[in-house]
Amino acid sequence: MADVNGSKGQRRREAVLLLLKQQGRVTIAEMVERFGCSEATARRDLEQMETEFPVIRTIGGAMYDGMNSVRDLPFAEKEGLSILEKERIAELAASLIYEGDVIALSGGTTNFLIAKILKSRKGITVVTNAVNIAMELAGSDIQVVVTGGIMRHNSFELCGPLGEGMVSHLHIGKMFIGVDGISAAGGITTYSEQEAQIAKALIKRSQAAYAVFDHTKTGRTSLFSIASLTELRGVITDVPLTEELEAAVEQHGISVHVTG
Repeated sequence: MADVNGSKGQRRREAVLLLLKQQGRVTIAEMVERFGCSEATARRDLEQMETEFPVIRTIGGAMYDGMNSVRDLPFAEKEGLSILEKERIAELAASLIYEGDVIALSGGTTNFLIAKILKSRKGITVVTNAVNIAMELAGSDIQVVVTGGIMRHNSFELCGPLGEGMVSHLHIGKMFIGVDGISAAGGITTYSEQEAQIAKALIKRSQAAYAVFDHTKTGRTSLFSIASLTELRGVITDVPLTEELEAAVEQHGISVHVTG
């Protein structure tokens, strides 16, 4: 029984670490709400993590010191989905990646989790415009190609003509795109014009593009278009698509991958 509890605690601490990497800091209250643990357990977790990871305890929580700075990322639209659900989407996406593949990962929480899974793999090349994804893969057997550009601090994504120019010389097999919205009429969309532009450049150089998203993005259309549905090879998500969206992807021969 101790082993089961130990592994559950380890999994919770890994989820807390991921949260710290994404948003820079976490509070005891946030841990209690997100992971259903007691305040005492949350404090013990942070005490243990401080000895193992670049985590600094603060009054009422902790902050991440991996790059000697604290960044407060706006992941507000992702609040309703737990790390474990996103992890299952990432695992499904990673199952489509094989040794010898050249893949591209845009920014976003789920793509960060795909990178986390790929760390233990070898023989794969990852092209990314997300600095946090590149850092996550540092020290692994994965070959990492980072695009140029100016970093957007609220997403860690490199954007602009420098990166788009570099991407135009690459040959990518599979592209995994994090999106803010997907709909039959609007295709895949995002809140950021700069992120939309670099994603378009990566899709153009890819043989197969997969939209990776959770159910909160379905049926939504954000301000800037990344691509129409016809430009996708597949979609990877956590719940079956809406009737309208399913009919649209079926019409265009797009594969649908849904977590079990």
